[in-house]
Amino acid sequence: MTIFSNKALVHKHVLITGATGGIGIETAQTLALMGARITITGRNKEKLKKLKGELLQQMPVDRLCMLEADLTKEEDRIRLVEYAESELGFVNGLVNSAGVSGGKLVEELDESFIEEMMNLNFMSTFLLTQKVYRKMLEHGEGDIVNLASLSGLRGTYGNTAYSASKFAVVGWTQSMAVEAIARGIRVNAVCPGYVDTEMARNSLHGKAQRNGTSFEEELENTEKGIPSGRLSTASEVAHTIAFLLTNAAQNIVGESLKISGGSVMR
Repeated sequence: MTIFSNKALVHKHVLITGATGGIGIETAQTLALMGARITITGRNKEKLKKLKGELLQQMPVDRLCMLEADLTKEEDRIRLVEYAESELGFVNGLVNSAGVSGGKLVEELDESFIEEMMNLNFMSTFLLTQKVYRKMLEHGEGDIVNLASLSGLRGTYGNTAYSASKFAVVGWTQSMAVEAIARGIRVNAVCPGYVDTEMARNSLHGKAQRNGTSFEEELENTEKGIPSGRLSTASEVAHTIAFLLTNAAQNIVGESLKISGGSVMR
């Protein structure tokens, strides 16, 4: 179900990174129903092609662009922005959904693990955004939504590197938002807790392995700790992202919107 008009984003060309992940897929499908032009990107070509086929059942082919890209590579970031604009015009919406999860205790961390986490979740996203933002500055408009996490708002056990990367995303969102809004560009973030996606299930499997429990036990314990009694859905996160891209959210600036089922309130 969607609460949005099928023309709410007809004026937008939105670039969605991490479009092969659970939240990225739902975001692309939601924005398609709202009339946006969409460029989808990710590292898994087969998943991208599958998503493209699904999207073409609900949107015209001339409003959809697909490109496989590794955002940790400068040449891919350049190629992505240039190709998206050559196919569908000025990118005035950006959803940074690409990223990874993973938890280790502090004493188990090594430099390569930390570097990879920071690069995938923060640095490569920042550098891509910088390229898109420079184009937005030329036009004096644009909306950017970063996928952060509740782990970017408070620390949790065995989650140091991931939490650090998401705190970086939240801090960057807030600081950039202050600069950007005076130029007609809004920057915000969404901060989901556990979302019922493959990434979250992998995280719970890892937690179960560390604790010597089962996946089912960890899922039950996690749901018991959430006032709403359940994980969020990818669709709920996608709808929040979509809202932030619409004109209905014009004075929401530099926020980190929590999707926590009541588990974090402040």
